[in-house]
Amino acid sequence: MDGTYSQNDLSHVVDADKAHVWHHLVQHKGFETKDPNIMVEGKGMRVWNQEGHELLDAVSGGVWTVNVGYGRERIAKAVYDQILRMNYFAGAAGSIPGAIFAEKLIAKMPGQSRVYYCNSGSEANEKAFKMVRQIAHKKYGGKKHKILYRDRDYHGTTIAALSAGGQDERGAQYGPYTPGFVRVPHCLEYRAGDQGAPVENYGEWAADQIEQVILREGADTVGALCLEPVTAGGGVITPPEGYWQKVQEICRKYDILLHIDEVVCGVGRTGKWFGYQQYGIEPDMVTMAKGVASGYAAIACLTTTEAVFDMFKDDAGDPMNYFRDISTFGGCTAGPAAAIENMAIIEEEGLLENCANMGDYMVDQLNNLMDRHAAIGDVRGKGLFVGAELVADRDSRSPADEAQVQAVVADCAAQGVIIGATNRSVPGYNNTLCFSPALIATKDDINQIIEAVDGALGRVFG
Repeated sequence: MDGTYSQNDLSHVVDADKAHVWHHLVQHKGFETKDPNIMVEGKGMRVWNQEGHELLDAVSGGVWTVNVGYGRERIAKAVYDQILRMNYFAGAAGSIPGAIFAEKLIAKMPGQSRVYYCNSGSEANEKAFKMVRQIAHKKYGGKKHKILYRDRDYHGTTIAALSAGGQDERGAQYGPYTPGFVRVPHCLEYRAGDQGAPVENYGEWAADQIEQVILREGADTVGALCLEPVTAGGGVITPPEGYWQKVQEICRKYDILLHIDEVVCGVGRTGKWFGYQQYGIEPDMVTMAKGVASGYAAIACLTTTEAVFDMFKDDAGDPMNYFRDISTFGGCTAGPAAAIENMAIIEEEGLLENCANMGDYMVDQLNNLMDRHAAIGDVRGKGLFVGAELVADRDSRSPADEAQVQAVVADCAAQGVIIGATNRSVPGYNNTLCFSPALIATKDDINQIIEAVDGALGRVFG
């Protein structure tokens, strides 16, 4: 304590927050008549706000981040010890935790061999985009520079990342965008009818739509395809059968780098170390951030194959030949120090297995809710990364009104359970409840979440 505030009286903190803090993703007009939510403490799956209210966090810090839960003393101590010894040096030099974590990370990712450190998922994706563009100039006279991205996928908040974003509301009013980014259709099987797609072999059909875009643009102009293994904020979309195998074949057929965005799925969220490992994908580039250190320190990584790495050292005599990029805070040692302990906790406590088991349990319980609530149109997920799409009518699959979806979220919060929902993503389709509890979740935790959703759906939809 420095004397400026008391744990028992946080009124000054609340006043300072209202006067000076610009919150993320929040319309601040409401704070003229009510207080913002200030999270004061967290332990395990639960957090406490400034009013002392206990809340079960079913979204891992609000944005699928705190994979190993709150209050991990060993991570805090590892960060303290490391930054006291050596806190930072620019990434042109190495560090002890940077080298050790890179080795441990690559051991979990067969086929990948190099780690580029930075400090956010948006930035990691930017690095990948820059590599694609530089490769285009080095090998293809600048022609093979286009980057394909998928409808409903999200890759970050920077202008280039928004240019690669498939969520129109997320990017609205921020154009003009970076040229050279081209959208391909989504693969949400529940919405196949909206695309005029066949009922059978939908996964292959959805992948074929990517090939049609490549042929339209010209394969000699397309350098990379950037996809989430499971779409997150665009509706928690798990890929249909046959989709990823066909996507991989298409990328190899046309010499297109496959960039997998694991910012949400990475480091355990789906029940494997990485979401792409659920589907037999062999990516050229992988980006990750949120769960890498579970929010205990800021860290993001871009990994590549050795083949990609080699393209940046093939002519040492050319001063423009290497990857001429820097991430200032990619040189911080706190991130990899925290990530080492985060990974150890996942291994020692068997959290991948727990995530897979509890994820199956959660999907089963949500499916049971469908018997009582016609508002649930579809339940989907992988591991503790689960969504329930709400509809106004099951037969037509017309989406539930966004205000009702948000009312369910608010009702759960009033019951002491924090859940999420798609928002400012796809116009007219911000109708999916999102769940991503920490990998430590128990059946009792899942039951409490389900009970809250059950009650909320009854009150909102009747």
